Amino acid sequence: MFGFTREELAILRPLNTPRKIQDELDTLAVNFEKCGDTCLSPRRVLRERHAHCMEGAMLAACALRIAGFRPLVMDLKATKDDEDHVVALFQIKNHWGALSKTNHGVLRYREPVYRTVRELALSFFHEYFTKDGRKTLRSYSVPVNLSRFDAQGWMTDEEDVWYIPEFLDDARHFSILSRAQIAGLRKADPIEREKFIDTQWPNPLKPNR
Repeated sequence: MFGFTREELAILRPLNTPRKIQDELDTLAVNFEKCGDTCLSPRRVLRERHAHCMEGAMLAACALRIAGFRPLVMDLKATKDDEDHVVALFQIKNHWGALSKTNHGVLRYREPVYRTVRELALSFFHEYFTKDGRKTLRSYSVPVNLSRFDAQGWMTDEEDVWYIPEFLDDARHFSILSRAQIAGLRKADPIEREKFIDTQWPNPLKPNR
């Protein structure tokens, strides 16, 4: 199926609900890209057992597809001094949820309770801030169905699949805030900023963070 081996399908097929897929994502170490930037295919993530948000979203989309969902991802775009985030999307009874790979205690799984993709994207807004408390989320993309990349072998490619994040970055995005709203933003509270530094996996490149 989709070019996966029996051994790979033995991992993917039991992940037949979004909750199980998220549980699997949480077992993966964070890919800190110690040897340079990567964009690993789902096959390579399964083999190397680590992922950053883009790689985790692609693995989640792949597992969702095998479970009978569409392989959808969405880009959350931040200000230039912060990092974008990518999540996999799913629908249950016409409500949207999201699967997410992150090292922080926020920007994680979303239950399928959101009536629109915009509602779901907005659920990340108040958690999306920098260490100094500035709220930086600015837009979200249309859902992108990764089946459009089937001919390029995105699920099993042994090379980095940079064509997917490049396509996502260029996809249509919808603004979350007006200029007046941006000007009026309040910083996250000190206690929120304190919790922001909590991470699941220690970063060997930045041991003090």
